[in-house]
Amino acid sequence: MLNRPFPWMNAETGFSRRQALKRTGAGFGLVALAGMLGHAGRRATAGSAPDVNAGARPTAAGQLASRPPHFATKVKRVIFLFMEGAMSLVDTFDYKPRLQADDGKSGPGGGKLTASKFSFSRHGQTGTWVSELYPNVARHVDKFCFIRGLHTDTPAHPQAVIQLHTGTALASLTRPSMGSWLLYGLGTENQDLPGYITINPPPNFGGTVNYGSAFLPAHFQGTRISDSGYVPNLKAETVQTLQRRQLDLIQSMNRDLASVPGAPDELDGVIQSYELAFRMQGTVPELLDISKEPPAVLDAYGVKPGPEGSFARQCLMARRLSEAGVRFVEICQSGWDHHANLHKGLIRNSAVTDQPTAALLTDLEQRGLLDETLVLFGSEFGRHPTAQGPDGRDHNITGYGMWLAGAGVRPGFSYGATDDYGIRAVEGRMHTTDLHATLLALMGLDHEALTYRYAGRNFRLTDVAGNVVHEILA
Repeated sequence: MLNRPFPWMNAETGFSRRQALKRTGAGFGLVALAGMLGHAGRRATAGSAPDVNAGARPTAAGQLASRPPHFATKVKRVIFLFMEGAMSLVDTFDYKPRLQADDGKSGPGGGKLTASKFSFSRHGQTGTWVSELYPNVARHVDKFCFIRGLHTDTPAHPQAVIQLHTGTALASLTRPSMGSWLLYGLGTENQDLPGYITINPPPNFGGTVNYGSAFLPAHFQGTRISDSGYVPNLKAETVQTLQRRQLDLIQSMNRDLASVPGAPDELDGVIQSYELAFRMQGTVPELLDISKEPPAVLDAYGVKPGPEGSFARQCLMARRLSEAGVRFVEICQSGWDHHANLHKGLIRNSAVTDQPTAALLTDLEQRGLLDETLVLFGSEFGRHPTAQGPDGRDHNITGYGMWLAGAGVRPGFSYGATDDYGIRAVEGRMHTTDLHATLLALMGLDHEALTYRYAGRNFRLTDVAGNVVHEILA
């Protein structure tokens, strides 16, 4: 029999506590462990991270606990509907009569102006123009707060997507995602669930960077799931009995270690994180099983099998997750990069996103959740009003828009505008950093105070920029 030089070494196998953690594949808990141990090492060299609220949070359980915001707000959670690839706003939500009138003429700076082939009409008491591509969403326009004067830094998808999600366009300067910052600042409402979930995350541009926690502890990163409900590292029920026994062994090793003088302060958080991971395995699969929804709800969202029903499934899962207390949920519809086949592509993508988006808004409202949930809909940038080839539009970073609905924003309101052709933002210009500052403010967080000390300086989502646009706040 092997000697046990440490109380946490297994007498029969001889492998260490950390090896036991790796071999048993404890899913979420192993990620949390890596984050806490890394966090401990960084503190030794970089100094303590400034806290957004009073008191230190040394353990994962403490850091993920729900905390009050910097100032009062109605918003408790966010659902981000990300249209990856850059939706054409002049064909969907930004009607330009002059573009229609000047079809075929040379545009400012060159290029042939190309009118939208889709008709627009006014909707709601606000008389907001919406394309025929979004008849169901159009019924909700009086709830919307349109941001119409956005601009960003780079026309390359990978950098622009990463900038939208993390605040920086440089992949070499990996930063925490905005969902991670929200979770860091506010914690989670449900201790049995991840506080940040990304469903079908952006497949093409940036990958895990878009939902990663970078230098924040790993338990603030997004949990990736698919629209089928699959969650990596969650164990089937038949495996959980064995895993419970494995986890009990690991926890006994943890408690042995905790009794040794000089044991790490983070050990209590390690113990709690593994219990949380085990509870998640019993909660998450049931929560993601949308088959238990009434047929009328499934029909309202347009849920159906296969790729055409993916976005509908995501929207319904987002509602269920938000209702259960998940702080930040992102869902994704890819395929908006229409350099060619613009019109068929717009018809296809709008068909799979219109009904589910409208159903999500209706469902949230009927359940009383829209009053405390912020819904954000948009892309990394827009598309030009001029033609690219026989049937396409190129990237436009100088003027585009998004819309918000729900808690915290002024309903039936538009802020900013692009020029007569939809090329440049000319009123109410907002950079990506301004968008981030405003989103944090909607969640009750001061973007200048929400910082984390790393590599000798304080970092924040907006870095050294960003202005809150108070005009859109309710």
